Amino acid sequence: MVHLSIKHFEYFQVGSIKEAISLLDKYGEEAEVVAGGTDLVPQLKAREVEPKYVVDISGIKDLDYVEDYREGLRIGAVTTYDTLDKSPLILRKAPVLAEAVHGVGNAQIRNLGTIGGNLANASPAADTAPPLMVSEASLKIMGPGKERLIPVEDFFPSANASVLQKNELLTEIQIPDMPANTGEAFIKLGRRAGPDLSIASVAVALTLDGDICKDVRIALGSVGPTVLRARKTEDYLRGERLERKVLEECSEIVAKEIKPISDVRASAEHRTEVTKSLMGNAVQIAMSRGGRGR
Repeated sequence: MVHLSIKHFEYFQVGSIKEAISLLDKYGEEAEVVAGGTDLVPQLKAREVEPKYVVDISGIKDLDYVEDYREGLRIGAVTTYDTLDKSPLILRKAPVLAEAVHGVGNAQIRNLGTIGGNLANASPAADTAPPLMVSEASLKIMGPGKERLIPVEDFFPSANASVLQKNELLTEIQIPDMPANTGEAFIKLGRRAGPDLSIASVAVALTLDGDICKDVRIALGSVGPTVLRARKTEDYLRGERLERKVLEECSEIVAKEIKPISDVRASAEHRTEVTKSLMGNAVQIAMSRGGRGR
């Protein structure tokens, strides 16, 4: 149900990480963080969340960047989809993420929505989570007098939940460079092309030795309570020659790893069939890109 008005709250627009964490530490469970607002505002209108305090971090310049970092990339948490979509560095060093952000929402959402907000919302349909997972990205989290770095894969412990404590802030995404001869692909299917939430999504990072699968990582969205790794499918593919019968079998294996639900967007049965189809297509695309090296 959408209400005509949002319940009153006190609003803070902060200019530093320190100020944001101080407010979150002070108000705890009564506070929510907002950056672009593309996730929080609909939740406020539906009264799914009713904070007494909202901390706006969109003005923290120290969280808006895309940079080379050692052997990889660093991305600030308030970096928008539009910035990522237009970044030559993202396209060159994290093409699977580039593919995902290019298909997020419409122009308005891409201009407002942030990568940190997409992750912190902890939706199983989050477009950025599967590509970051197969890229073995890590997330930098800061709290009062502390800092930790955790793999994206460990960020979502359960449905619609993250490991963020109420006095912590997601500040940075770190993505290591991929090995040579690695190809990546991200495919999603919604009820219509482009802005719709995905019915299912698949991200693949595939490292080749000729036509043999040397290593592979597969992440799936919208087909379980959280974004998940398809580890049994990965184990099956490693060391295999990637011919047609192998791709057909991997699609059958992945169907047994997912736990889709039926909702207004699709039935569980439809999600299963979609995932099987996307799986084979994503591996083939990654194969074609892996042959070009990195």
